[in-house]
Amino acid sequence: MLVSPSLLAADFTNLSKDIDMINRSEADMLHLDVMDGVFVPNISFGFPVLDSVAKICRKPLDVHLMIVEPEKWISQVRDLGAYMMNIHQEACLHLYSTVCHIHEAGMKAGVTLNPATPVSTLEDIIADLDMVLLMSVEPGFGGQSFIPHTLEKVRKLKELIIRSGSKAMIQVDGGVNASTGKALAEAGADILVAGSYVFKATDPAAAINSLKTL
Repeated sequence: MLVSPSLLAADFTNLSKDIDMINRSEADMLHLDVMDGVFVPNISFGFPVLDSVAKICRKPLDVHLMIVEPEKWISQVRDLGAYMMNIHQEACLHLYSTVCHIHEAGMKAGVTLNPATPVSTLEDIIADLDMVLLMSVEPGFGGQSFIPHTLEKVRKLKELIIRSGSKAMIQVDGGVNASTGKALAEAGADILVAGSYVFKATDPAAAINSLKTL
């Protein structure tokens, strides 16, 4: 299992300490949630913070834009050296062209679906995606409870990926812990995003390891 800890749950009074932990851990990526207060009700952090994180993080950056008009920020995300740019299907009017532009910028392209958005909306683009992120909570807030229906959604997405011949990986974000992570792994998830479970743990590196070994 691949693990992408979510910086949103880190200690923002001492980010360098938490990023150093990520660098030394078994984490595969660092998940960065950018919120605009429009598409989602909260505001998280912007490019000045992302620039600072990119300078000290040695893990690939998994940038998740919870914002309207994400296509406007492709060059800025590229300039961070991001590995993955992830945009919401619900926030992007011209999804296919935006995915193409992300690829042209040299990044992997991911698309996120909110809990109520069906997997079927990706049928015509799944072959062009590197990753699909399924939100297992409503986007915009940390610490929410896992939505159980996500397990069936993972299974449906896995079927679509296999049927289409897509190489897209399945990422899940929201309420991930050892218990929900095990169920998600069994359903077919490839990457787990974990915020509170990692950064609020007594031993964050051990929490990451517990997900890695699922």
